[in-house]
Amino acid sequence: MSDATEREPREVDADAWETACAEDLAEEKARRRAQYGPPPGSAAEELKKLVDAVSEKLSGLQSPLLGAVAQGAVEQTVKQVVQQAKAVVEPVIERNPDVFDHLAAAGSELLAAYRSAVEGQESRWTRREGTGDAKPGQDRRDEGPAAGEHIDLD
Repeated sequence: MSDATEREPREVDADAWETACAEDLAEEKARRRAQYGPPPGSAAEELKKLVDAVSEKLSGLQSPLLGAVAQGAVEQTVKQVVQQAKAVVEPVIERNPDVFDHLAAAGSELLAAYRSAVEGQESRWTRREGTGDAKPGQDRRDEGPAAGEHIDLD
């Protein structure tokens, strides 16, 4: 018998690759968390944080223009409005967290479309193709001011 047939079969971990990948991923996430801080949450979580931050800011707002008596009444009113707003917003966020993710993605798409439109218009404004008259069907106002145009002010 050869050495290959005399060896006892070793037990092979069927999930070894999956385990190694999971360990590597966990290490990479820990490294990124240490380097960049915690990752942002979902859009719903971020909206909830925003509502909390705004409510804290509004609750701590003090106006030097108001007297001490009016200041207390204003603070009480602001706190009441903030509590009512949170009572309305939080259940909506909790029931529909995916909606806010979709809204955030739609907002990103709208921003990209706007940016593309603005860049296209800016390129038309800044393009210097020649100093001649406008091409047929083209409005000269899109090209910006003419360099040597004389305007008679009398």
